Amino acid sequence: MTKVRTAIVIGGGIAGPVTALALRRAGIAATVYEAYPSTADGIGGSLALAPNGVAALRAVDADKAVTAIATPIPRTAMAVGRKRIDLPGLVGVPPLQLVHRGALHRALHDRAVAEGVVIEHGKRLLHVRETDSGITARFADGSTATADVLIGADGIRSTVRTLIDPDAPGPRYTGLLGFEAVARHEVDAEPGTMTFAFGRRAYYLYWPEPGGGTRWGVNLPQERPMSLTEAREVPSAEWMRALRAAHADDDPGRDLMLTSSAEELQVVGSLHIMPPVPHWHRGRMVLVGDAAHAPSNSSGQGASLAIESAVQLARCLRDLPDVRSAYAAFEQLRRARVEKVAARAARINQVKAPGAVARALMPLLMPLLMKTAMDPEKTVGAEQRYAIDWDAPVTSELVAG
Repeated sequence: MTKVRTAIVIGGGIAGPVTALALRRAGIAATVYEAYPSTADGIGGSLALAPNGVAALRAVDADKAVTAIATPIPRTAMAVGRKRIDLPGLVGVPPLQLVHRGALHRALHDRAVAEGVVIEHGKRLLHVRETDSGITARFADGSTATADVLIGADGIRSTVRTLIDPDAPGPRYTGLLGFEAVARHEVDAEPGTMTFAFGRRAYYLYWPEPGGGTRWGVNLPQERPMSLTEAREVPSAEWMRALRAAHADDDPGRDLMLTSSAEELQVVGSLHIMPPVPHWHRGRMVLVGDAAHAPSNSSGQGASLAIESAVQLARCLRDLPDVRSAYAAFEQLRRARVEKVAARAARINQVKAPGAVARALMPLLMPLLMKTAMDPEKTVGAEQRYAIDWDAPVTSELVAG
């Protein structure tokens, strides 16, 4: 067993509280330090938790708290123009769980606090000092914290990542800006059905809202990235005009935009991915979640992979004899899996904005694709059926095998 007994977790989003919960279950006391002054209530759009993500939450007894606030999505479909085809699903797995990012943050925060995890806000990390016996973090407010290890769960703009490797890559802009709202227009789709639609100028998706209307999300092409603050400084009415223009020729996109209120438009901000990060750990520091791996939202796996990694890191620190071997095992368990998911998402991104010729051919090719390239067992079976056995010990032989 490791000699690690205390941990500093930097970041209170999704991966941070789950990491602290998993470490606590592994017998390691963790305190979470979040830069923002409060939880992220109301910030961000909806995200999907895949079955593997919910299974990982079960390992820390947080699955019920999350599914209680989520909307199950048992069916998906694809649409190009008026052509619509139901997508096949995996047999024998639970449905996707759709949840608002802010609500997920709150649920995980509350679950961690209920289990005795201390979460401190307004703690922006500046730098660290390592010794043979521990690591000390210094924050912008002048305070410090010392523990056996420090875990960077601080997202795509991770400070810990640059402390581990000053030359580490930063997030890569996808060329898309995200928006979300609820339209009064009712689509012709069964409740619990998410439709992925290829518009003439932008990709969008939509699903019947349980409380009435239709919730939609749009990835609007945008030449330069904008911070969330910058994007929200643009008047909502201006963004809504741009969205209505982009979807003026789309069905049902046109009606979704026209029956949505600019005042209720949720600006999600620029969408980014993380390119492969060469170094996940150094000394007593390690990365988890989006700080190390953030695939495109096309993967439907970003949050789920972050949760998985939090649980796997705790298992490695629980079972292996020292920090170095625990971190090495963690990376070996995770890197190939997350990079494979990222590669799949990158292939999906290439067809999100088909040209005129591709749009004309897609309705003809879609039935064939359903039988070949879009076989769910081949494409996402290994991803979604993945489940972590918390009780199984992590050994150097197991990782090497």
